[in-house]
This record gives sequence, C-alpha cells and structure tokens, in this order.
Amino acid sequence: MGVQRSAVGHWEAAQGKFPSMAHLRELALVTGVQFEWLATGRGKMGLSLDTAMDSVAAADALLIDDPLELRLITAFREAPTRSKAPLVEVAEQLAELRTGKTRGGGKAQG
Repeated sequence: MGVQRSAVGHWEAAQGKFPSMAHLRELALVTGVQFEWLATGRGKMGLSLDTAMDSVAAADALLIDDPLELRLITAFREAPTRSKAPLVEVAEQLAELRTGKTRGGGKAQG
C-alpha cells in the first residue's frame, strides 16, 4: 500500500492513530474486507464477489457522525425526486443567512 511499517503499527495500537479514508479504502480492496466493517465494525467482514463493487462505492462515501447531519441526509434521500433540488436550495440559503457567505465563498448580498 506504500505506507511505512510504523504507520501500520500506529493503526494497530490501542491508543494509535486511525488510518485515513484513502488508506482504509486501499486496505479494504487489498485484503478483500468490506470497507464498512473495516471503518466501523458494522456489517459483514468478508467481501463476496457480488458486493465487491458496492464496497468500493461505500469506500468513497462520507461517514456521518453528526446526528443532525444524518437526519438531513435521510430526509433528502427519502424526499421525492422533484423536491430534492428545492431542499438543497433552502439549506444553502439558510447557510448563507447564518454565515454571511455565499456558495462561491464571498459575502451574501442583502
């Protein structure tokens, strides 16, 4: 995987550092272990042929630890397709009002 032996030692240590998502993804692919199991301990450990591509897709996904963020993502995924763009626009507008920054990084007008 192109990492130093000491890095692996840190990953394995009880109080060590956690590998980056990129390293976890590579480790999952190299060892044939499900990414989710490797990253979180949930799900099945082994990687079957029919789930190999799904595991790679999961490796590219973001892990969400914030309960509010998870609620937002869940609501978005459960919304009808026609409602998704307006939901994103509302969230972006609320963020702009709250932070004063536009999506482009500048200050909001108004």
